[in-house]
Amino acid sequence: MAEKDPEFTVGTDWEEVARLVLTSRELDRLEEEELVPARQVLYQFSARGHDLAQVLLGLKLKDGDAACGYYRSRPLLLALGVPLADALGSGMGRSGGYSGGRDIGVVFNYPNPGGAHALPMCGGVGAQYTPAAGWAQAIRYKAEVLKDGGRGNIALVLGGDASCATGGFWSALTIATTQKLPLLFYVEDNGYGISVPSTYQTPGQNIAANLASFSGLTIFNGDGTDPIEAARLIEAAVAHVRSGEGPALLRLTVPRLEGHSYQDTQTYKSEAEIAAEWARDPLPKLKAHCAALQIGEGRWGELEQAVHWEVARAREEAEARPVLDGDRVADDVFFSGNHAEVGGQAGLSLDGTHDEPRPEGQRINMVTAIRKVLDQELGANPRMCVFGEDVGPKGGVHAVTLGLQDKYGHDRVFDTSLNEEGIVGRAVGMALAGLLPVPEIQFRKYAEPATEQINDTGTMRWRTANRFAAPMVLRVPGGFFKCGDPWHSQTNEVQFVHNPGWMVAVPSNAEDAVGLLRMALRGNDPVLFFEHRAMLDDSWARRPWPGDAYVLPFGKAKKTREGNKITIVTWGAMVPRCEAAAEGISADVIDLRTLNPWDREVVLDSVRRTRRCLIVHEDLRTGGFGAEIAAVVADEAFLDLDAPVARVTMPDIPSPHHPSLLEAAVPSLARIRAEIDRLVGF
Repeated sequence: MAEKDPEFTVGTDWEEVARLVLTSRELDRLEEEELVPARQVLYQFSARGHDLAQVLLGLKLKDGDAACGYYRSRPLLLALGVPLADALGSGMGRSGGYSGGRDIGVVFNYPNPGGAHALPMCGGVGAQYTPAAGWAQAIRYKAEVLKDGGRGNIALVLGGDASCATGGFWSALTIATTQKLPLLFYVEDNGYGISVPSTYQTPGQNIAANLASFSGLTIFNGDGTDPIEAARLIEAAVAHVRSGEGPALLRLTVPRLEGHSYQDTQTYKSEAEIAAEWARDPLPKLKAHCAALQIGEGRWGELEQAVHWEVARAREEAEARPVLDGDRVADDVFFSGNHAEVGGQAGLSLDGTHDEPRPEGQRINMVTAIRKVLDQELGANPRMCVFGEDVGPKGGVHAVTLGLQDKYGHDRVFDTSLNEEGIVGRAVGMALAGLLPVPEIQFRKYAEPATEQINDTGTMRWRTANRFAAPMVLRVPGGFFKCGDPWHSQTNEVQFVHNPGWMVAVPSNAEDAVGLLRMALRGNDPVLFFEHRAMLDDSWARRPWPGDAYVLPFGKAKKTREGNKITIVTWGAMVPRCEAAAEGISADVIDLRTLNPWDREVVLDSVRRTRRCLIVHEDLRTGGFGAEIAAVVADEAFLDLDAPVARVTMPDIPSPHHPSLLEAAVPSLARIRAEIDRLVGF
């Protein structure tokens, strides 16, 4: 920890610091006294007390840096140059600004060409940490692998003391320290997490003291209300991380001078506590410091008046903005031709590809097919990297990545700590920085700790009005294999379909796996690529290699059998079972191949012709994706049906372990055939 130097000076424009802090105060005042009571702003979080240190820190960032904050981070945004009309208009839910009214105005983002980007923030406490770690890793990747600058850049992440209790904080801390990443953790400790004092969050109420012996982390700790001390510590912390010496944690104590949000009356604080906090207000200290620098009372008054006018003009501009046309509320969920300002565009183009298979050579299994695509795309695209638990020397627990680290090195194919939020969260930051991350979750069930990051990834393009996007290919093996169990054999693919912004691929065979994976790697949206464990080395799933440039568009189902008595809709490991069960029956067997988007037209055309529909899937019955298909068929082809729409699924139980119990639960050939016979004879 750096010692205090009485001769310490920094190249700080204190008049600019004063202007920005006064601007933050005026924005807070305007919202609290006028806009919230008038219900023009519905969510308001004051930054009073946090503002001085954030402004000082924001002014130290430069082009190539990125900051990931949280709902009290507007002063940092002001230091980066966010337009005041955006800062106000976003809180009012008007067009333009951070999200075009889709998201609450305290959830910031700011593309900043020529300066530091403010990465998309989210409403989840602690969710900001691992994407910041991903941006930090991308800085090093660009410098060491792409030889494309990056040296001297940093990632910054902001959070309150309460966020230090979250898994995201500890995950990012593990990533940054073990990898020596250029990441600065700024903990602005106001002593509370909403109404809960930090005694519940941090033993000893000082995360810096607790982490003093944390290997690979340099600590800076002090008072965020003292202009000289805060500026000194910020300068030292930023310089340390820029030097390439590894991550740092900067903890500054600050008062929260208002409630957690506008609606919070702070009844959990005594009058003495509130008075003590106001006694620590950094604004009078800043004014006194400026006076010592000959920025006297007269100039201070001029700054206050100028800020008042600027904020008033920004209010007029914001109020003149319309509310987004309701017809556009569904825009920007997926890429629709216009790239985001920041993130994505890291996949290779589709030029020279073909969407019809050109079989060559002997039949190969799905493991070999997936590995070969990863190998080819890694070889052709230096921005692509593959990572996850055990994907390196071991080659993955399913051997899909075997040999790739030896070929492409530890920087491009690497193992991670055992933390799924960290795996997906860092992929978010890497994608925002212009890389193509291909993270692996070892088994479907283990994606649960990453669900917040998965949701945030999918909604990013929409909630930032196409300002930011984080395309990635998230590979997830799952489903039964010889036996089952509740932890390794889950499918539950419908959960990913229910996350807006994600495409979902479920190949049943090697040929489809090649086409879908290559399409995913060259697309512009996040893709969940589901690799069914039972099909990875299944003899039925083996196919000849379909060509080095084969791509399979999403939303294009395939009829694996054709007939006119019944339509059977399925995917994944159930495709060969449905084919076998339909033996001797004139049936259309449709392999959907992707669930989002799914090929409604092929299904509906088939049902209108066969007049019967059976849906078969491995997932649970209640709320499974088959229910969506059944609803669409009932809505759009009801009058064409000669029998009820039927489903054969797992019962609503976890996957059982013993093979005989598993076979009793998973749709069997006998159960599928019995339902086919019932519907055909209806």
